[in-house]
Amino acid sequence: MFRPLELFIGLRYTRAKRRNHFISFISLISMLGIAVGIWALITVLSVMNGFENELRERILGMTSHSTIRSLDGGLKDWRNAAKAAANHPEVVAAAPFVSFEGMFMRDRQVAPAQIRGILPAEEPKVSEVAGKMVEGNINDLKAGEYGVILGSALARTLGVNKGDKVTLLTPRVSVTPAGLLPRLKRFTVVGIFRVGMYEYDNGMALLHSKDAATLLRMGDDMTGVRLKLTDMFDAPRITRELTEEVSGAYYITDWTRQHANFFKAIKTEKTVMFVILFLIVSVAAFNIVSTLVMLVTDKQADIAILRTLGATPKSIMYIFMIQGLVIGIIGIIIGVVTGVVTALNVESVVGKIENILGFKFLPADVYYISDLPSEMHWSDVSLITTVAFILSLLATIYPAWRASRTKPAEALRYE
Repeated sequence: MFRPLELFIGLRYTRAKRRNHFISFISLISMLGIAVGIWALITVLSVMNGFENELRERILGMTSHSTIRSLDGGLKDWRNAAKAAANHPEVVAAAPFVSFEGMFMRDRQVAPAQIRGILPAEEPKVSEVAGKMVEGNINDLKAGEYGVILGSALARTLGVNKGDKVTLLTPRVSVTPAGLLPRLKRFTVVGIFRVGMYEYDNGMALLHSKDAATLLRMGDDMTGVRLKLTDMFDAPRITRELTEEVSGAYYITDWTRQHANFFKAIKTEKTVMFVILFLIVSVAAFNIVSTLVMLVTDKQADIAILRTLGATPKSIMYIFMIQGLVIGIIGIIIGVVTGVVTALNVESVVGKIENILGFKFLPADVYYISDLPSEMHWSDVSLITTVAFILSLLATIYPAWRASRTKPAEALRYE
């Protein structure tokens, strides 16, 4: 695009000392503005990617990639459904479960919870709850012993520890001479888990699936089968394939549908944050316009001399575009380097700042994610760099065009 002569003159003008120091100051501000905007964009998007990934892992630590349920409630032939699903090459494991809502009571404390009946030997294959135990072990759930594992916040609300007794009020009722009475059952707390998501720590309890089925009078039925896949991001495609392969009165759903609104909200926040922060880059980039307009005015005589020596209007335009692009490119390079370094080291940087100031930005007793996770995507860096370069290029067009329209005779009249 640019010929050697235009590059030489444009770069020479960029390196030359300014007679007007104000132009140099505006150039520096434009350069720093672009650098700061890109640095902030890369850092913030990386932190948001880290939070999204952290939340996804914590959610999927308790929920399944895909779930098979019956159309009419209880899943009678769950063994066949699990076996048929496990035949798919991208299904890693399958585990049955019983799910219902209940109310735990102890003394005067009452707390609602989502109850999940599990097979302790199979559950670790599809979830991470076995590795999130803070008291007890998932294998302490024994059929017929009516043990329960509570979320840490739920246990704190009820004021119980391992070995304490709690009463579970189920949605099923018993018919007695006194009328319909809710079914109550005493359970022993055999363990407590903490996954770091308030939704689960405060509102979930685990029973043995046999005990849960007995309470609901389900016999050998299950609510459904939970599946773990080789790639959770391929869950929609694999779920569609399973729907065609697993025959019967089932419906199969995946985690992207169960938590669709949550992840859509995160994506929307990332998009809005990108637009807001990119306004900083836009303002800095278009400061190049004012820089070049003043520079064109300052170089009227030089432009006229170049024109009389045979330079074409296009060459003059390219010379000033090069000067504007140099400002933009230097700002982009500084911003990308500082942004990448910060994004890759944000946890240690924030930790040092917290040590200096003496307090945590995200206290563990308030936030379940007490650190700033960061996950930099090179695709984000490439997008930011490309758009910043395009903005810088666009900002140079009008002042350079104005320079190319300079008439030598008028410019040299008062020289």
